[in-house]
Amino acid sequence: MANIILTESQIEKLKRKLNESKDGSYMAKQQLFTIATLAQKMWEMLDEGEELDDWMESKIAQAEQSVVAVVKAYMYDEVEDSMGGMEKLDYSDLVIGN
Repeated sequence: MANIILTESQIEKLKRKLNESKDGSYMAKQQLFTIATLAQKMWEMLDEGEELDDWMESKIAQAEQSVVAVVKAYMYDEVEDSMGGMEKLDYSDLVIGN
């Protein structure tokens, strides 16, 4: 499974967008903000090579799969609605790695 890696500038852009709009999926935006913020903080705190308990790794893997599924579906819907197809999607905004 590929990882989606956001740069600090992309996270800041996301934070600004979340703070600009308070209508629509307000709870989802709050939850995404919390996920992004806490994930970044844990990533910064985690030492290279540090091992987590098995249950922690399992929960992180499950969360990743859930978020990736939602993002893919959301991006597909947005592209289909606004651009007329996936072939016009600009993947340069995302860095996908192992």
